[in-house]
Amino acid sequence: MTQDSGELDSLVRKRIRALRVAQGWSLEELAGRAHLSQSTLSRIENGQRRLALDQLVTLARALDTTLDQLVETDTDDVVTSPTIDSAHGQMRWTVKADPGMSVVRQRMTEPPPENPARMRAHPGREWLVVLSGTAILMLGHRRFRLETNQAAEFPTMMPHAIGTAGGPCEILGIFDRDARRGHQRDGGDAPGTPG
Repeated sequence: MTQDSGELDSLVRKRIRALRVAQGWSLEELAGRAHLSQSTLSRIENGQRRLALDQLVTLARALDTTLDQLVETDTDDVVTSPTIDSAHGQMRWTVKADPGMSVVRQRMTEPPPENPARMRAHPGREWLVVLSGTAILMLGHRRFRLETNQAAEFPTMMPHAIGTAGGPCEILGIFDRDARRGHQRDGGDAPGTPG
């Protein structure tokens, strides 16, 4: 990396230090993990040594990140707006870092289906949090009651459905690529839509 891009250079150095501190590691600990001397790492963090690509790759690995994340500068699309699906009472956001992942906010008014045959199963994982009200998560033969601010995470190969308990509730769900595809194949994106 050349010093021509002084702003990026400074940003990368700050990220290295911030990631090290966030892990609770001393200079000596990170230097050992990255197979660098402590003085070399100190000079890298303080801008007294040129940033070499091979050292950045080694540092990224030692910090459990990628080179791309270490040097990323694209902050133009920080704010995004949801896609609104009024028919299903949903707002959906795509996660920029992983377009296969989406976040869905949904208002639910119906209890989960009583018939286990109406529960769905598909590859993937889902995570959801109840924003207001009380939700019922049917997961296989188990029934979970989720109050406001409680969350659940589960593999979607387990037959599942979600609905309300005694009144409307609002949930926020995060779907990985496989879970999102599974819901789309079943005819809806909502966690509670029976498949």
